Amino acid sequence: MPTPRTRKPVVAPERRHKAGILDIRNIIGLLLTTYGVILTLTGIVADPQHDKTGGVNANLWAGLALLVVGLAFVAWARLRPVLVPEQPAEDD
Repeated sequence: MPTPRTRKPVVAPERRHKAGILDIRNIIGLLLTTYGVILTLTGIVADPQHDKTGGVNANLWAGLALLVVGLAFVAWARLRPVLVPEQPAEDD
């Protein structure tokens, strides 16, 4: 006599969402980008004071470097988002 088939319970996949603006990479990236914009504009508009910096416009180059690093952080957070479970883990 054949045995009846038993069905396995269907388990719903764990629902997840992106961390979004609370991802630390977004916060750091936006902060560095903001400072980069301010320093870049200062380097373009203000007196470069070549005598104090050895002939280099320090504000401009520091601002551009901050822009690159800040935008890299934002791109990193967008390309590889952190997935957070919608419900916290239950204690067993």
